[in-house]
Amino acid sequence: MLIAAAGLACARPDAPAATRDSHTPPGPPSLRGPSDSLIPEGPLGAAIGRGRALLAATRESLPDHVGNGLRCVSCHLDAGRRQTGSWVGVYARYPQYRARSATVETIQDRVNDCFRRSMNGAPLATDSPDMRDIVAYLWFLSRDVPIAAPQGANRLQKWAALKSDTVAGAAVFATACAKCHGPDGQGTQIAPPVWGPKSFNVGAGMARVRTAAAFIRDNMPFDQPGTLSDQQAFDVAAYMDSRQRPDFPDKINDWPNGDAPPDVAYPTRAAQRNGTRVPRGRSP
Repeated sequence: MLIAAAGLACARPDAPAATRDSHTPPGPPSLRGPSDSLIPEGPLGAAIGRGRALLAATRESLPDHVGNGLRCVSCHLDAGRRQTGSWVGVYARYPQYRARSATVETIQDRVNDCFRRSMNGAPLATDSPDMRDIVAYLWFLSRDVPIAAPQGANRLQKWAALKSDTVAGAAVFATACAKCHGPDGQGTQIAPPVWGPKSFNVGAGMARVRTAAAFIRDNMPFDQPGTLSDQQAFDVAAYMDSRQRPDFPDKINDWPNGDAPPDVAYPTRAAQRNGTRVPRGRSP
């Protein structure tokens, strides 16, 4: 959910928990965060545990709020402890100004943004037990973690020097991704869909090529993370994001100050008003 906005976790993240725990492939080191042994007894500990369970089995637990085949942990790996898309320390960075909405958002706003975009679903009531418990888990992951400033756009700047090749990306997908996500990208029993009607919508962060490339480069293929080059990751991200997926009608209101990142491939009202050239990309 938070930071990144979709699901690409090939192989184990969408497998049943018992199977996943019995054979976990090597991957990038998780952020440390607090040990589970620090989860307190009593009602607070129960809320933290339930929040983690909701994030791990989102579509099964909250079917009225999830409109696709993803779970929050489809891209927030290791229960939100993996470096890319980490939830460790996130709670402490909110409230936070976000350029996409041009408002100061609460942690609840950010959670619901992901339900609407990455999960292609409906927001939770901010005062609901479900939201309370999800926030409790995010709070726990920030326990005793030094507060750090949010990562800026510069974290994706390295991708600006690359030019994507979707034909090459299709070849990478066929050899490195299809075994888990299916040859048609529609997902399998062990990995979520990466395009099509059951994937994240066009307003999700993962629908941006640079965001997707960074996630893929660090984490994919799930059983061999880090084996793709920057160019291969960029190509397969461009190929994946060029495919059809659900629309997000409210996207027209994104970045109302006209400061959309260069890899946003849809028009916004501010860009049209300012006469800004819309990057080439998929038609929703």
